Amino acid sequence: MNKIEKLLLVHGSDLIFVGIDVAKKSHYARIIDHIGLEPVKPFKFNNSKDGYFRLVSKILEAKEKSKATRVIIGLEPSGHYWKPLTCFFKEQGYQVVLVNPYHVKKRKEEEDNSPTKNDQKDALIIAKLVKEGKFLNCLLPEGIYADLRNLSVARKQLINKLNSAKNKLISILDEYFPEFEEVFKNILGKAALWVLRHCPFPSMIVNHTKGELAENMKNAANKRVGIKRAEKLIEAAQKSVGVKQGLKGAYIRLQSYLDEVEFLKGQLETIEKTMGELLKEIDISQYLLSIPGIGIVTVAGFLAEVGDLVNYSHYKQIQKLAGLNIAENQSGKHKGKAKISKRGRPELRNLLFKASLVLVAKNKEFKALYNYFLKRPQNPLKSKQALVSISVKLIRVMFALGKKRENYDSQKVLGEYRMMQINKLAA
Repeated sequence: MNKIEKLLLVHGSDLIFVGIDVAKKSHYARIIDHIGLEPVKPFKFNNSKDGYFRLVSKILEAKEKSKATRVIIGLEPSGHYWKPLTCFFKEQGYQVVLVNPYHVKKRKEEEDNSPTKNDQKDALIIAKLVKEGKFLNCLLPEGIYADLRNLSVARKQLINKLNSAKNKLISILDEYFPEFEEVFKNILGKAALWVLRHCPFPSMIVNHTKGELAENMKNAANKRVGIKRAEKLIEAAQKSVGVKQGLKGAYIRLQSYLDEVEFLKGQLETIEKTMGELLKEIDISQYLLSIPGIGIVTVAGFLAEVGDLVNYSHYKQIQKLAGLNIAENQSGKHKGKAKISKRGRPELRNLLFKASLVLVAKNKEFKALYNYFLKRPQNPLKSKQALVSISVKLIRVMFALGKKRENYDSQKVLGEYRMMQINKLAA
């Protein structure tokens, strides 16, 4: 029995369904009753408060004509355009749900054997999908969770910009000093940044003595770099095959990219500091941060994507939200490989995967579990599959710690049965 069948069992025919095709400037809506008839004609309304109240008046008209008392509004999440509309109707006390864009696309072809897209057609399909119970509950982040979501989005954008700035630095070095990365593996390290600021090209480096370079790099890197690195840098400069023309312009370009890097790194520090401050206001964050290998950025990103854990009754709901639930491929006697659905939130899935890479390197229990997945006699996993399993395990652990309000306990993470399997394999 789906969600709407359960509602109909309680409310009978006391329901109408609103389907909205969302756009930037204006939206299109269609309303159907429990048998699929339209009590009011299809209509367009503007993306404004007046437009929203026009939809409210149409809903009231449809309720009166259908003798309905319950309304469910469904829409397809298109970019960010659906969020103001959703917030407005939730504030007005309406139930708002989301339909999967994939389902809308498939249903369009089923309706008239044509992939043709238009606003009226899409709005009706959305209303029908809601009527059939093929929707997801709409859980927009609120309060601190909304702030964390914005910070996570901003951080991702800054990381992309920082990578872009780094690539521009590398492009200049590839042209004018291609040997630089043989001396400094991390071109954004403190010693490397000092060199790029003061003497980035071979002709500038050879004008400095070994002692001068060593002293300045040592001060910049808190004494982590010394005379050997200076010797290597001078040797690379003397043998460099880099271009020798246009150095003045290249130097100005490089300095502008360094300014960009410095600015972006400052912005990242501000965002991560704010994340930490906000997490102090969420009581369960301390329990999630107790997991060895899990830091502020991961916990903030997890809560930004998932929201308040009180909205979930089982960890598998979060697993499905992340698109990490298993999708089987079976037909008749054929049984294909099982894969994850990837139908959830890609940012959450990516966050968990990256966290898993850290856990299998730094967390004793997760590392043991990862190795067990790779080497177990029955159905051993490949490395990427094992990391996906570690991601699901991380969801389970974070969900349990948050719900029970407990700190990480290494004795409880794997359980007796799993520990027995791991120890048996190691024997």
